[in-house]
Parts: sequence; structure tokens; C-alpha cells
Amino acid sequence: MKRFFNTRETVVTEALDGFLRSSAGHHLCRLDGYPDTCVIMRREIDRREVSVISGGGSGHEPAHAGFVGHGMLTAAVCGALFASPCVDAILAAILATTGEAGCLLVVKNYTGDRLNFGLAAERARALGKKVEMVTVGDDIALPGSATPRGVAGTVLAHKLAGYGAAQGWSLEHVTEFVRDGTKRMRTIGMALEDCNPYEPARASRLAADQAELGLGIHGEPGAQRIAVAGANDLMALAASTLEASLPTTVRNTRFALVLNNLGTVPEVEMALLLESFSHTPLARRISHVIGPAPLMTALDMNGFSLTLIELDAATTAALQAPAQPSAWPGITTFGSPSVAPMPAMPDAFPFTPSHNAAVASLLARGADILMANEAALNELDGKIGDGDAGSTFASAARDITAVRDRLPMNDPHQLMATIGNILTQHAGGSSGVLFAIMFSAAGHSKQPWQQALREGLAHMMECGGAKPGDRTMIDALHPALEVLATGGTLQQAAKAARKGADATTTMDSARAGRAAYVPSEHVRNVPDPGAEAVARLLEGLAAG
Repeated sequence: MKRFFNTRETVVTEALDGFLRSSAGHHLCRLDGYPDTCVIMRREIDRREVSVISGGGSGHEPAHAGFVGHGMLTAAVCGALFASPCVDAILAAILATTGEAGCLLVVKNYTGDRLNFGLAAERARALGKKVEMVTVGDDIALPGSATPRGVAGTVLAHKLAGYGAAQGWSLEHVTEFVRDGTKRMRTIGMALEDCNPYEPARASRLAADQAELGLGIHGEPGAQRIAVAGANDLMALAASTLEASLPTTVRNTRFALVLNNLGTVPEVEMALLLESFSHTPLARRISHVIGPAPLMTALDMNGFSLTLIELDAATTAALQAPAQPSAWPGITTFGSPSVAPMPAMPDAFPFTPSHNAAVASLLARGADILMANEAALNELDGKIGDGDAGSTFASAARDITAVRDRLPMNDPHQLMATIGNILTQHAGGSSGVLFAIMFSAAGHSKQPWQQALREGLAHMMECGGAKPGDRTMIDALHPALEVLATGGTLQQAAKAARKGADATTTMDSARAGRAAYVPSEHVRNVPDPGAEAVARLLEGLAAG
């Protein structure tokens, strides 16, 4: 596995110093105790307020250092990767930040954290400091466990504690408020891949078709190994498991949901997962949502977790209160997407539909050819682009096929204009809009359809900036349409397109299109996917 790091032993200290140099850490500092004491704290501390300290092993960023700031933590004590910090580091954080108001330690329910933070609290009390400790155990993966793990709910405890401290509450009040809040939290995690704590030889324990429900934030095996499925099905399983953990006494309570990214799930998928959650029965009981966002991660784990917290007026106020750390995503009401009305758009089908058997057959065969070549063209495009050329052409074919009964097939110019309209509405990528430009221009031409297509291509080249020899689909389109415009047959046009597409393999570099951003050694001997698509389409039509 490839990673950006120098040595495993220096990952934490180098990352913390980088964090302090960043815009997210500008209001923070660290104690001068590296490498054993890694304490991130506020630069300005009001010792009249309760000091709120948390921490644990690193690898869960932005937890814990990312939540240091007014309204949340006063300090975070960072251990080595997935390892509790030492007692002296925790004690140093207490002594550096605690005044007469006292200190609250927010601790995840792991043996090392409980022991080290607990002993540090005892030593601080012996030195005259007022110290309380709240242990968070929100994980419900193992029902009936005497020691449930502390996971993403810990960040909610940070927020509750920071809010109470900022209100000027006493240590006893803050402690009671947070302890009560932790009793009303529950979390379940799910991942498609576990994490790798910088161990080069480590392999995933999950097969390509497996996922895990209820695994820990250090990559501990999950409670249940499951088959990979669609996002809706996976989310339904996670949500139902979480809902089943709710005591019957809270069946009518409203909840806030935290959707936490456990490491490497792309943002687009996290947003999709929230949409998937909205279709679960549990969603009807959610009034507020936090995220989706990375809060308590597990290095590179490809997974998410769901956390519920029962809401009352005080808890809601605490979660809604502003907080300084930029890693805190805020909270909002959970409801339906806001939708604005569409403006009046031009009619994509301004002409009377008509049927022509020959044209209908040609359109049907062309669509079949493009759809049959979808995977092959995607694979080809993946060598020099983003791997979607085949899907772009196939999608356009499906869009046109879906409305064939509305096409004016008896009038070539009306047909080309309508195809341009369809592509304008649906086609994605640069090739889609370029063909929309070509067909729209051709549809408005006064020339016969063969010459009109050539005019459309000229307009496409003018708008797109490519010309023959630039290693694009133009290298196949231009010679083919020249053949048709000068009276040639479809078979002759197909041969010209093939010759042009093959010529792109000998061009050392592209001067337009996606391949223009790719080093020449990667495109050599690889045909341009757009040119290849044009050649295959015309060859298939000519053969029919």
C-alpha cells in the first residue's frame, strides 16, 4: 500500500506540527514535550472555565486534536497510532490547562485509555486539581457487552462538554450533563475494507465481495461479515441494527444522527449514503443531522458509522451552539431536499413526429453498436482519460432510443436538430456537448444533409478548438463527413473513419481533448477513444 509518510514512528509528531501550521490549527499550540508528550491546546485559555481534555491513539483524525477550540476541547492528548498516550502526557495537559474550575477528561472506553487517563486523574488530584472523568461507550456492535467501545459518539461528548464549559457551568454540572448525554448515544459502523496502520505486509481480511458490520475504529473484526450490496441495502442493514438497539422506553424520542466517514469514502458517496438513510424507517425519527463528515476516522478505512443521540432541549442547544474548531461540521434539521421550480425551457421536440423505416433501422442499429462497445471503449479511455467514453456514447444512444417515437424521421434537418436538442438535455462530457453542437448546427443549415453535417462539424471544431491531426474524434469524423459531403457512400465513409482513427495511434501527443493532459508516452500506440467510437459506429452501420 502506498502512503505519504517518512517513518511510522514520526507520523504523529510530523502530522501534529503540520496541523499547527494549517489554517485549521492557527488558534492552537503544543506543549514542548515531543516525542513522548503530544498535547495540542488552545493558545488562549480561560482558566475560570472547566478545562475539557480528551485524547487517545492517533489515526482517528480529525479526532482528537481537530476538535480543540472554544466550544469544544481545551486540549487533546495524542498517543502513537492506535495507542493510548502515556500518563505523564495526560497529566501535563491537565496541569497546563486547569484552573480553579477544574478539569473533565472525556475518554473512549478502551482499556489503555481508561487506565492511563484514570491514573493521570489520580495524580492530578494528589496535586490539588479538581478532575472528573467520563467514559464514552457508544458502540452497540456487540449487544450486551460489559465494555462497549467508545467510537464516534466521543465527538458528541466533546461538544456537550465544551458547551457546558463555555456557559461557565461548574465541573459537577458539566460532568453530569456529559455523562447523561453519553448514556443516550449509540453507534454502529460498517466498512467495505478495514484499515492499514502503516504495516506494508498487511492484507485486508475482507474478500472483494465482503463487507463488515460493527467493526472497531482500530480495524478490529466486525460483529458480522456480510455480502457487499447496493448502498441502499447496506444502509438499511446498518440503520435497522442501530434502531433495534434502542430501548423501548425511548420509542417516541427524536434523535440527531451523525453520519461519520471512517476514512476514505469519497464525499459523493457519503452524500449518497445520507440519501440512502433517508429511505430507512429510522429516518422518520431523526430531526437533526450532523455531517456527513470525517469526525472519528480509522486511517484509511473505507466505511462509515451512524451515531444516534436522544435529544432534549439542553442537548439540542449544546449541539447547535457555535464552536471554533473547523472540523466540527455543525448540525441542521433533517428533512426533504429544498427544490426550486424549473424555469420554462425550450421544447426539445418542436417538430411533428414522423416515421421512416430506413431511418428508424439506421438509428436502432447505431444505438446497438454504441451500447455493445460501451465496455471496450471505457477500457480504452481508461488508458489515457477518465474511462467513461464508452458510457458517454452509449448513454446518448439510450437517450435517443427512448424517444424514437417522438422523432421527425422524414425530415433530415428536423431530425438532426432534434438529436441536438436531446444531447443538449442529456449528454454528459465534452464529446456529448460537441455532438450536440454539431447536430444543432447541421439541423439549421440550408444545405442538403450531407453538406449540413460537414457544416455542423466545422462549427464543432470552432467551438471545441480541435482540428484534424490533434488526436481527437475529429480525426475520424472529418474524413468520414468529407466523403459523405462529396457524394461518397457510407462504406467509403466508414473506411475513411477507420483510417483516421488508426492514425491517432501514431500521433505522439494530443493537442486537444482529455489526452492533451497526458504525457505522450502514455498515449503512444493507443487510439483516441472518441475517434475509435466514430469508426466502430460507421463500420457497423456500413456492414448492416
